[in-house]
Amino acid sequence: MFVAHSIEELVEWRTMLETPWLLGPVLPAGAQRIGFVPTMGALHDGHLELVRWARKDCDLVIVSIFVNPYQFGQNEDLDKYPRTFEKDLALLEKERVDCVFYPSEKDMYPRGRDAITSVVPASPLNDTLEGAFRPTFFRGVATIVSKLFCLVQPHLAYFGEKDYQQLQVIKAMVKDLNMPVSVVGVPTIREEDGLALSSRNAYLDAEAREIAPTLFESLFHVMDAARKNKPMSTAMAEARAKIVDTGRFELQYLTAAHPETLAPLEGDFARPFVVLVAAKLGEVRLIDNLVVR
Repeated sequence: MFVAHSIEELVEWRTMLETPWLLGPVLPAGAQRIGFVPTMGALHDGHLELVRWARKDCDLVIVSIFVNPYQFGQNEDLDKYPRTFEKDLALLEKERVDCVFYPSEKDMYPRGRDAITSVVPASPLNDTLEGAFRPTFFRGVATIVSKLFCLVQPHLAYFGEKDYQQLQVIKAMVKDLNMPVSVVGVPTIREEDGLALSSRNAYLDAEAREIAPTLFESLFHVMDAARKNKPMSTAMAEARAKIVDTGRFELQYLTAAHPETLAPLEGDFARPFVVLVAAKLGEVRLIDNLVVR
C-alpha cells in the first residue's frame, strides 16, 4: 500500500497508472477502474464498508485521510476531532487499499483556507437541515471534494448514506459541474441496537450511548407508520415525542423530505421519501436518516 504524504507524491503515483479520467466509469479495454473513498480518518466499519464496495467494483482503490478545517464552523470540534492515522493505515492495509492520500492543510490550502476559491452548492441543499445549523459546512465539503476529485481523478467515488444530505450535495455538484465521476451511495452501517456508526459516537458516555438509538427508533416509527398509511402529521408528532420524552435530547430537526431535492413533504407521505433527524445528546451532535421506498 502506497502512502502519498503530498500532492506531488499522489500525482506521481496517479500518473504512472496511465488510466484516462474524462471517460468516467466507461473505460477502454485494459484500463484500470479507480475507486475513491474520501474520509477524515478515525475509521470505523462504516468507512470500511465504503472501501469494500470500492474494492468489489474497481481495480484500484484510493482512500484519502484529511481532517478538513474548511467544513468546521466556529465552536465546532475541529481540535477535538479524533486523529488515529497509524490505526487507520493498519485497517486500510487489511482491506487491500492500493493508495492512501494523507496531505497536510498547507498542501490543500496553500494560500490559507480563507483564501480558497470555494464551491458553494445551490439552495436548498446548501442551506436547509444540516446547512441551516452549520452554514459553512457544505461549502467546505463541496470545495474539498472537488479538489480531491481533481487530484485523484477517480472513476467511482463512494459516500455513505448516513450523511444523506452530503451525498445529495456531492451528486448535484458532480452533475452540475460535469465531473466524470460516478457517485455511489452506500447504505448506513449500524450497531445491533440501530445506532448509526459515526466517529463522534466515541464521545458518548455509557448513559448517553444507551439513549442514542432512540433516534433510529423514531425514524423506524415514521417508516412503519407510512407503510401502515397513518397520517404524516400523526406519525411525525409521535416520532418527535419519542425523542423529546427521553429528556436528554435537544432536537434540532426531524423531517420527511423528497429523497433528492430534500424539499419537505406537504400534506401526507409520498414514497419514495427520506426522513432525517439531528439532535444533540449532551455535547454530542448526532444525525441519522432512513429512506422509505
